Amino acid sequence: MWKKIAIVFAVVVVGFLGYAAMQPEDFAVQRSTDIKAPADRVAALIADFHAWEKWSPWEKMDPAMKRTFSGPSSGVGAVYEWSGNSEVGKGRMTVTAVDPAKSLHIKLEFIEPWTATNTTVFTFAQAGDVTKITWTMRGKNEGLMAKAMCVVMDMDKMVGGDFEKGLASLKSLAEKGG
Repeated sequence: MWKKIAIVFAVVVVGFLGYAAMQPEDFAVQRSTDIKAPADRVAALIADFHAWEKWSPWEKMDPAMKRTFSGPSSGVGAVYEWSGNSEVGKGRMTVTAVDPAKSLHIKLEFIEPWTATNTTVFTFAQAGDVTKITWTMRGKNEGLMAKAMCVVMDMDKMVGGDFEKGLASLKSLAEKGG
């Protein structure tokens, strides 16, 4: 009897790992909203990490989070490091490219509770007095363990809601004049 249970368990584990190995290596999370404000006003709130405290959903998860800023106050080279509770962990963001009318790129490095480096891009498309902003995070599930984790934890479901909250806060802030 125990031998049959062990065989069934082994088949289930091997099947799960085989399924995990077939998962895509790349992932992306993306959300958009329309903001009744000029693209440069919206871009300024993102390019200046000091302003993130006003709209970022993760800032609200740990108001006691330790923050460190370095480099220029905003734009390319601006760096924001954080260390907080288990919900926000520890990491670093660096602005790598800015075109206030089109896009802003950030290198996002997670240090704790896991290590990963992702690319975050905010794109702006202005039509009249409305700017469509799209927030995208791209990364890789490198290795079998990362792929196995993504079988049970959907990155879009984990982070997408936070993007939606952040965009709603950013919209409110930008429409009030930032």
